[in-house]
Amino acid sequence: MPAPAARALVVEDDASVREALVDALRADGYAVEALTDGEGFEGAVDAFRPDVAVLDVMLPGPRDGFALARSLRQRSDAGLLFLTARDAVDDRLRGFSTGADDYVVKPYVTAELLARLRALLQRLGRVPSTVQVGDLVLDEASSVATRAGHVLDLTGTEHRLLAYLVAGRGRTLSKTQILTQVWGYEDYDPNLVEVHVSALRRKTEAHGPRLIHTVRGLGYVLRP
Repeated sequence: MPAPAARALVVEDDASVREALVDALRADGYAVEALTDGEGFEGAVDAFRPDVAVLDVMLPGPRDGFALARSLRQRSDAGLLFLTARDAVDDRLRGFSTGADDYVVKPYVTAELLARLRALLQRLGRVPSTVQVGDLVLDEASSVATRAGHVLDLTGTEHRLLAYLVAGRGRTLSKTQILTQVWGYEDYDPNLVEVHVSALRRKTEAHGPRLIHTVRGLGYVLRP
């Protein structure tokens, strides 16, 4: 769910990963500051005052993500998530020993990363766990969705799909965007999206008017 007013500081040198992550965070309601390496990191922390930092471990320049994490911990109580291709146990233990709250290994599913960040911010008391669109209420802390007070019996995939649609409410989301953000792939059969949207519609419309609308030739939009 969107994290109202939450600020995310991203340090990632891979342009495609950084741009995709920044876009996903902004779509999820974050204010975002992004750096390509450790240069200017302390200034960004002091000026931007992030609620959460997402740090790549392997960075160009004299300081890696572990070094930045130590610096962050000296000047901020922001949540800290490492995003890296290094998945050895020793790397994870080193990450946690520098104050990391979570550790996500590339390649990752964007919806899962966003869910981890929301859970982290909720543990820190930085954001509410629920978001409401009309009479639809989605509670990320308990993974429960209700419509007009009725609990919706959603599968895990349906919950992730609904969470992504709610995060992008009012915006038309293409099937490719949905496949990438919810399933983590762009090359699945687009019919997969149609099948799950159809199932989600049946469950949400059992207790009220349509929320998920088709924009012909473009994708889907959630709006009350």
